[in-house]
Amino acid sequence: MNESFTEQFEALIDKYTELLLGQSNHELKEKVKVWILYSHIAKSMPALGQHWNQLYPDAKEQVKVMIQEIKHLNERERAKKEGDRRI
Repeated sequence: MNESFTEQFEALIDKYTELLLGQSNHELKEKVKVWILYSHIAKSMPALGQHWNQLYPDAKEQVKVMIQEIKHLNERERAKKEGDRRI
């Protein structure tokens, strides 16, 4: 892939992570990438997702933990934004 494209796409992921979670760093961006890809696979090819879950139950649990963390951070960011709107 072209280096310019890679940098531009990383900027997109960075901004998406920041808007979704209220912050962005390398670790959070990687978790968001896993969440996005896993969610897409689960919806577009559920049999593949289920097969992977059965083959790698420990990895499935790690993905679940990442998804829960992302959900928690997103809910916290939404609550913060709601509080800001009321002021």
